[in-house]
Amino acid sequence: MTSVLKELAVRKKMTITMDEAVYEGLVRVVGRRKISAFIESLARPHVVGDDLAAGYMAMAEDTQREQEALEWSEALIADGTHEAR
Repeated sequence: MTSVLKELAVRKKMTITMDEAVYEGLVRVVGRRKISAFIESLARPHVVGDDLAAGYMAMAEDTQREQEALEWSEALIADGTHEAR
């Protein structure tokens, strides 16, 4: 879903000024046609509120919470199989 939203986002062009050594380092390390994406990936977490995606990622990384959630959902499934119909 996030990648779809990124594709639909309006792109803005800007000009920035930087030291020549920094620019040459970016070209050498990142590549001439990838500098904008590199700078955007560095700036995005500081200026754009991707709180929902970050929240889901943080929850997924909490292995204890995930295990408890799995056990809870498995218990619900087990409860449903023993009910009379």
